[in-house]
Amino acid sequence: MAFAEYDVVIERDAMNVYNFLLDGGNLPRWRAGIRRIELESGAAGSKGAIYRQTLAGPRGRPVAGDFEITEARPGAEIQYRVLVGEARLHGGYYLSTEGRGTRVRFALECEPRGILARLRSPYGRQMKAEVRQLDRLKTVLEDLPDREPDRD
Repeated sequence: MAFAEYDVVIERDAMNVYNFLLDGGNLPRWRAGIRRIELESGAAGSKGAIYRQTLAGPRGRPVAGDFEITEARPGAEIQYRVLVGEARLHGGYYLSTEGRGTRVRFALECEPRGILARLRSPYGRQMKAEVRQLDRLKTVLEDLPDREPDRD
């Protein structure tokens, strides 16, 4: 099994961070390699919502990365699982208030199957790179105006 986690403190309150993370449309703003994402079924940002996602794969080929939100606790936690591909990742964002900001921990876990089970090292490196993208999330959120306009 491969596992990676990383955390940052973002100078925003937990509900603002939570709401930004819960909106699948925000993923391309801070996670590299996402070419397209759209809600496929369920209520956006809620438990059971399924998102169809296309990622940049090896040699630039598109790779499916569809996922389902498996847990959504306002201001505290968002968990998801990847629905397609040979390596079925599951992970989550875990939020806690720290001073005037929010500590965000991003954790990923993968149980590779078949021949991929022998390739733990590449998965570990890739997963570490994924969770370290929280640094980009911190930059994006802290660069936003204090209050974004309400969405319809």
